[in-house]
Amino acid sequence: MKRFQCLLLSSIILTSFTLIGSSKKDPIPGANQIELYKFIIEGKSVAVVANQTSMIGPTHLVDKLLSIGINIKVIFAPEHGFRNLADAGESIENGRDANTGIPLISLYGSHFKPTAQDLAGIDVVIFDIQDVGTRFYTYISTLHYILESCAENHVKCLVLDRPNPNGFYFDGNVLDTAYSSFVGMDPVPVVHGMTVGEYASMINEEGWLKNGVKCDLVVIKCKNYTHKILYELPVKPSPNLPNQTSVYLYPSICFFEGTSISLGRGTSFPFQVFGNPDLPDRGFSFVPESVPGAKNPPLLGKKCFGTDLRDAIRIKLVPKPELNLDWVISAYNDFPKKDKFFNSYFDILAGGPVLREQIQKGMTSEQIRETWQEGLAKFAKIRERYLLYK
Repeated sequence: MKRFQCLLLSSIILTSFTLIGSSKKDPIPGANQIELYKFIIEGKSVAVVANQTSMIGPTHLVDKLLSIGINIKVIFAPEHGFRNLADAGESIENGRDANTGIPLISLYGSHFKPTAQDLAGIDVVIFDIQDVGTRFYTYISTLHYILESCAENHVKCLVLDRPNPNGFYFDGNVLDTAYSSFVGMDPVPVVHGMTVGEYASMINEEGWLKNGVKCDLVVIKCKNYTHKILYELPVKPSPNLPNQTSVYLYPSICFFEGTSISLGRGTSFPFQVFGNPDLPDRGFSFVPESVPGAKNPPLLGKKCFGTDLRDAIRIKLVPKPELNLDWVISAYNDFPKKDKFFNSYFDILAGGPVLREQIQKGMTSEQIRETWQEGLAKFAKIRERYLLYK
């Protein structure tokens, strides 16, 4: 367990960030602490990057800021949209927010990165989106592009931090930047163990933005949060992560998205099961259907045999401070058509071909994990510099 000891190291506080103290109470997201950032945005032209998770209690961040007189000029929407949840991968269109009439620019449609025109006349961009702590969850890719565009266009970026439900560990292979994509942009492991505020500070200070540009970044820290806390999300972060079980399982089983295996999209329990018609029948099956959030799921209408992980918390499969590769390895071993198991998306999710090749060679999960340790040790030293929560 030595590779996880770095989780207990003291944070190094960077003077470029706004920091808040903590006590033994429920975590309070940065967005809720308006008194700490109101002076930064008062009298300014503001853009907001937000979605359905950007809540201050029962009120959306945008609605709350408007109620206190903040001048919001534009809203940027990430994957899955702004207030209403769209399917994974579904293009989000530009338009106007139906509630406020504010122009809405999609960062998951014609372009992922705000253009100079998008930011024309903007003084401050606020980023407030709940992340789940994995490299391939696209909200941190949107964050990367926001910081990059703000730096290039001399616009301040204000990140309102939120706890990471998978922030109690980091694990997995470090991305090979030759395979950088929107589901993995930076040289970090599959699970990075950082909040969006910490992550923003890291990619900004480490020179990972294009041409090494640096953004004028301010992070409003969560109150009462540490990386030991198992934080339960008050709002589901995307259509197919409906509960805490799916959030804990997601880092390990999302790899199935790059295979012939269904993750239960099109059922009432997505990312809590996996299966395929060609897997052995061991007493559990499901049939994906067209439902909101999964209009055309993989293996639509086909009976899939596989594994039921809906009780993963109760039987203590999760939460654990490491990825579980055994599910992917066992499914590959059980699958009769080995040449049809993986698709091209697997290497993109895995940050290169190495993991696929290791599974195909018959390596065990422990043998694979051993190959990660050098990269994880290097990442631990980088990560430690930007931790804001002891």
